[in-house]
Amino acid sequence: MATAPVCTVGLTSFSRSAFGWRNAEVPLPNFFHMNVALENKICYLELRNDCCGRRWSEKQHISSFKFATQASQKASNTVITSADQSPPSKEEQDCLVRVVNITKDTLGLRSCSYERLKFEVEYGLKRGTTDNSYIIKGPMGVALIDIPDQAFTKEYIRNLKNTKDINLLKYIVIGHLSPKRINSMIALGELLQQKSTFALPLDVYCSNPAAQLLSVSIPEKLKDIFSIKIVRSGDKLDLGGDHMLQFILTPTPRWPDGMCTYDPATQLIFTHKFFSAHVCTDNDFDVGGWEAYGEDWRFFYDCMLSPVARQVDAILQKLPIVPQFAKPSYAGRIGIDVVKWTKQRLNKTDEATIGVIYASAYGNTTALAQAISRGISKAGIGVETLNCEHSTNEEISSLVRRCNGFVIGSPTLAGHMPTPIQNALGVILNDNELRTKLCGVFGSFGWSGEAVDEIERRLKDGGFSFSFPTIRCKFKPTEAMLQICEESGTDIALAVRKSKLKQRRDTSQFVMASCVEQAVGRVVGSLCVVSARNGDAESAMLASWVSQATFVPPGITLAVAKDRAVESLILPGGKFVLNVLGEGKSSATMKQLLKPYKPGEPRFGGLQTKEASNGGRVLLDAISWMECTVQSRMETGDHWVLYATVDDGQLQDDKTLTAIHYRKTGTYY
Repeated sequence: MATAPVCTVGLTSFSRSAFGWRNAEVPLPNFFHMNVALENKICYLELRNDCCGRRWSEKQHISSFKFATQASQKASNTVITSADQSPPSKEEQDCLVRVVNITKDTLGLRSCSYERLKFEVEYGLKRGTTDNSYIIKGPMGVALIDIPDQAFTKEYIRNLKNTKDINLLKYIVIGHLSPKRINSMIALGELLQQKSTFALPLDVYCSNPAAQLLSVSIPEKLKDIFSIKIVRSGDKLDLGGDHMLQFILTPTPRWPDGMCTYDPATQLIFTHKFFSAHVCTDNDFDVGGWEAYGEDWRFFYDCMLSPVARQVDAILQKLPIVPQFAKPSYAGRIGIDVVKWTKQRLNKTDEATIGVIYASAYGNTTALAQAISRGISKAGIGVETLNCEHSTNEEISSLVRRCNGFVIGSPTLAGHMPTPIQNALGVILNDNELRTKLCGVFGSFGWSGEAVDEIERRLKDGGFSFSFPTIRCKFKPTEAMLQICEESGTDIALAVRKSKLKQRRDTSQFVMASCVEQAVGRVVGSLCVVSARNGDAESAMLASWVSQATFVPPGITLAVAKDRAVESLILPGGKFVLNVLGEGKSSATMKQLLKPYKPGEPRFGGLQTKEASNGGRVLLDAISWMECTVQSRMETGDHWVLYATVDDGQLQDDKTLTAIHYRKTGTYY
């Protein structure tokens, strides 16, 4: 089929939607060129790497996206757009913005989504999310605090336009900026450009990393709208009327641009994502406090802040006001609990630690690193994450030296590792003392994935031992891929813990089980199989710590070890199937489920099952089964105790007794 080329340009950026990715501008080296051709509303794309002669091709129906290419330096923009207006994305359809009065001078704009907004593990509770922005009014000017994710851009700008205080806007304060928020910043700039009531440019206060991203992302036509002011910790902005805003830099590997803003007039602290939780309800304030949102706060902390406990501890020292604040989206107790959780994580880190070292081009490798970190953390081992893009060789060396193991992750750019990962790998390979440490490799890629293969090969050649199979993710990770990452993190954590226990046994004498442990071991339970599914992620486990808990509604309690793979699938609101095994009929099932599994490996191979209505698996030789919904869970040492209500069930064999699990000690199953 003959197609007439429209343009061939040297690119610095392109719209990822052209290749089925999220619509966001992403950087490309100048040695990439692209051929674009149109025929019958089909867009034919060819991406060429001039350094190695590699080519990739793709075709898309032109109505499915708007495609823009930005030529290098002096070249002007070439834009191809659909004649028809593209329909809103599912993210945009599920989003709304509410305007809330917080104090006399403070207004909140709550961008709300009741559905799971993104694929990252931090959204795993599926309770929706809110992305909050604030307006502070002072006699000397009005400041806008933070901007939302691109999923909320249209609704956010529409509501902001109808807010009378927008006409007095003089300052913008950015606590956190990412490529997915740039669209909102551009839309805001276009709104300001249209209005004649503003004294332009507006001052934008942000950290240095945020300023760098903003400088390269704002279109040339909007450069005169914003005047970027790089903030140092302790800087202030006077809005008058005691609204002397104080800026506190709070960088972490996940959010290197993080900045908190404190308003002494209202004693409100605006903390970007630092004390957040992904949950959306009809209440604009956290009515119910810890009882209502404790699980959400804890889950977000475990996913996002637990892996950077050292940095969090340092930041908390800068925020002596944390225990007192009790403001819009954050209950008063959360500040105290973050301090407590951080101390607990640091204690774990002192016992044993695994380092997670990574760089990310489009956020996919970061999502994998998050899932691996959560798997490590839930196994009771300390975890420290390090983004190579914002770290020195000395910091990398120090981290790997003090850790008991490490994992390293990389994207593949033009068939190679990015420079920060090359440097990190060089630091590791050049230190002979590190070769006894357990390791793992992971990464995401769009086409080939050479970087992941090269890291694996060089570590193997260097004599390192791997604790899990190398993880290769093409494009955006799925639920199943995130499950593989989480299980891989748990595997390396358990291997490190096993090694530490062996060292202790080697230096201590054998001790018989205590009388208490022997007494606890006489507590018996029904032998069951728990099966759960979430999207394309599925897992199962044997369980004997099961008991009926309520008559009305019928309910059970179930104890699940924190390091179990199925644990992440049976969070509050999650659904599972409980299969009760029969006496004399359980050996085949036990043999299958007690064998070691690779991360993500199916658990029911060789067993006869059928799918339940909630997605779990029903064992055909179980004497009964129940479909359950998790209502709540309680943390109890090394286990979670779940309370679940029974939604449906069936007795399949009324003649066989329940299999009972007998033990001699309470120190193991």
